[in-house]
Amino acid sequence: MAKRDYYEVLGVDRNATPDEIKRAYRKMAIKYHPDKNPGNKEAEAKFKECAEAYEVLSDPEKRKRYDQYGHDGLRGVGVHDYSRMNVEDIGDMFGDIFGDIFGDIFGRRGRTGAARGPVRGYDLETTVELTLEEVARGTEKTIEFTRQDTCSECGGTGVAKGKTPSRCPTCGGSGQVQRAGLGGFFQMVSTCPQCRGSGQIITDPCRTCRGTGTTPRQRTLTVKIPPGVHEGQGIRISGEGEPGRFGGPHGDLYCYVRIKAHPFLMRNGSDLMVTVPLSFTQLTLGTTIDVPTLDGTRQLKIPPGTQHGSIFRVRGQGLPDLRTGAKGDLLVQTAVEIPRRITPEQERLLRQYAEIEAKQTDSESRSFFERIRRHFGV
Repeated sequence: MAKRDYYEVLGVDRNATPDEIKRAYRKMAIKYHPDKNPGNKEAEAKFKECAEAYEVLSDPEKRKRYDQYGHDGLRGVGVHDYSRMNVEDIGDMFGDIFGDIFGDIFGRRGRTGAARGPVRGYDLETTVELTLEEVARGTEKTIEFTRQDTCSECGGTGVAKGKTPSRCPTCGGSGQVQRAGLGGFFQMVSTCPQCRGSGQIITDPCRTCRGTGTTPRQRTLTVKIPPGVHEGQGIRISGEGEPGRFGGPHGDLYCYVRIKAHPFLMRNGSDLMVTVPLSFTQLTLGTTIDVPTLDGTRQLKIPPGTQHGSIFRVRGQGLPDLRTGAKGDLLVQTAVEIPRRITPEQERLLRQYAEIEAKQTDSESRSFFERIRRHFGV
């Protein structure tokens, strides 16, 4: 069976940064982890596929070979066969990530049975839409989102008031179960399937949160957007993600920028671009035109003899650089507009002009077609 593209597996662009790749992997691994999908072989296969993609794309050398040669370029460079690996072994390989999101999220204990410490909460994502005018000056946006907050009734324990959790009868409170390995020579240790590693089960769940320890809550925030942000950029709002467990801190909220299309202007880095249609006579004789900017219109002089596709630069009428604050320019490109219909008088004058033009010997178009005729002997 052919392997899928690793960027497609993680849902990231080929130019994604290492942080974007790691964040995408965390998100996908949480979604497909077997602890959240017990008995689901398809989810387990996708979980292992994500791990393989992350191993390659998180390693600069492997990623370079993959970008250049695809899957064939990874032969002999030590990429693991995740389809044959145990999920726990994959967790060991990526301990910096899995210690955060799996052992901690599910309240899992370590291999010695000792309880883990505070666990950081999930990060959340939302989007905010800006106009180019707002990008130019910076702005503040009010956003609304829903997050899971600690249940006020049970304080996040998931247990009804006055009740306590019971020891898990399957693992005896250790959070782990043992089973005989191949030939009976080894003992395999895995997370308890009943309590998911917590060592406890809730027999009297909280009525408000139904034992989850969290309840959905609407949040309203004002986000400060700096000038010069780009499409897809994320603004991190610390502590506005979901609550942690066992006294851990909240995660963060990432607010991703979407920029609305402008009716006239297009962005090119810190510069803005506009294409202005002009008539043949305007380009030939020269003219003064009004060009759109983000704060109104400005006059621009078009000199006589301007060619189709010429670009004029209006200094300081672009967008600010996010880091330096220096403003880009407005680039005005000319485009000749050919009339679809003309009056009889216009046709007469144009034919008269064409007769005069045919007598010119320094015409670039005439020289071009003469060279064609000489080349092909026609």
